[in-house]
Amino acid sequence: MTHRNDRVLAVAELARVEGEGAMYIRASGDVVEEVRLDIYEPPRFFEAFLRGRGYAEPPDITARICGICPVAYQMSACAAIEDACGVTVYGTLADLRRLLYCGEWIESHALHIYLLHAPDFLGYASGIEMAADRRDIVERGLALKKAGNSIMEAVGGRAIHPVNVRIGGFYRVPTRAELAALAGPLRRALDDALATVRWVAGFEFPDHACGADMLALSLPGTYAIERGAVATLSGMRFGAAEFDEHVVEEHVPHSTALHAHLAGGGRYLTGPLARYSLNSSWLSPLARAAARDAGLGPACDNPFRSIIVRAVEVVYAVEEALRIIDGYQPPGRPAVEVRPRAGVGHGVTEAPRGTLYHRYQIGADGIITDARIVPPTSQNQAAIETDLHAFVQARMDLDDAELTRRCEQAIRNYDPCISCSTHFLNLTVDRS
Repeated sequence: MTHRNDRVLAVAELARVEGEGAMYIRASGDVVEEVRLDIYEPPRFFEAFLRGRGYAEPPDITARICGICPVAYQMSACAAIEDACGVTVYGTLADLRRLLYCGEWIESHALHIYLLHAPDFLGYASGIEMAADRRDIVERGLALKKAGNSIMEAVGGRAIHPVNVRIGGFYRVPTRAELAALAGPLRRALDDALATVRWVAGFEFPDHACGADMLALSLPGTYAIERGAVATLSGMRFGAAEFDEHVVEEHVPHSTALHAHLAGGGRYLTGPLARYSLNSSWLSPLARAAARDAGLGPACDNPFRSIIVRAVEVVYAVEEALRIIDGYQPPGRPAVEVRPRAGVGHGVTEAPRGTLYHRYQIGADGIITDARIVPPTSQNQAAIETDLHAFVQARMDLDDAELTRRCEQAIRNYDPCISCSTHFLNLTVDRS
């Protein structure tokens, strides 16, 4: 570091997020003038891959977008294709889809909480380093993740890129005995999930609020995961078919991932904070009590406290899994018939990191002619940039090392899956 007003911070690669890119901060004196997330990884072209493919193929193709949340892509793809074909999946098959999604929420949240985010609060450089001192804590996190993976294996066929999901349902449905075998481990996982909430509630959190609007699915009577209307804290509410009218994507020069904003120009945040702030009243009594005891009110706008919200959602997902398993009776057939027809279909579900939208146009022959996928991380990028601007501005007095560490932690609050959006992070702060 040279003069206080002329310094550059550089991080070759941000650890504990998925993907590659850079962050650039420019300040004049003590005023932050520009913050950019420079997403430079080449586009992955999944939307182009889907054009010309058969209408039954998106669940398998889009699952490969992310190894952490493949179910989210499968469920949004199924919802969109079924919508285009005029089919609704309900009853036990819908319950099995929700159960599969609960497995993904459990494993994804456990991974983020224990191995990616908690080390920031406890002063460790990695989950591996933390395990050397707190093996019991890390093993609890791995046990939680294993419980989620077990659900994905039983219902989806395997934990990574499940192979049992198809348009209309599944290729095979589990027997009652196969699901009943999960109940014991899940009851132990519920104890671990509650302990996780108590543990993360004891972390120290800076006083910081994200000023963006919040967007998530909402379905009165339940905590929305795989279905519901899109809602915002500012009062908007619309169906999946109207997503294109209300959410606009645009290219920015410094990113190969598109930025999203509301049609009126407003930034918004999707993910656990948005889900909780819109739907906390529909959590189970046990999950609501855990949130209250952890110090959460009916809404939360502090990104640093998102680790608590994720832990509360794990409690809810484990309870939901147990509820579905307890009442499960195998359906008469593993899938409903879905015949192709010309049309456009829309699907929105709640990936662990936030709202995930799919739109497909198909011809009468079942061939996909157009596809649009809007992942959570790309929706959050504009809000993250603005949030980081305010966060850095309030901490300009910090030295290089500490400011860099705080910026990395602030980014990890959002659990960005850059490969879903297309990728993240070198950090440069240019002061003049």
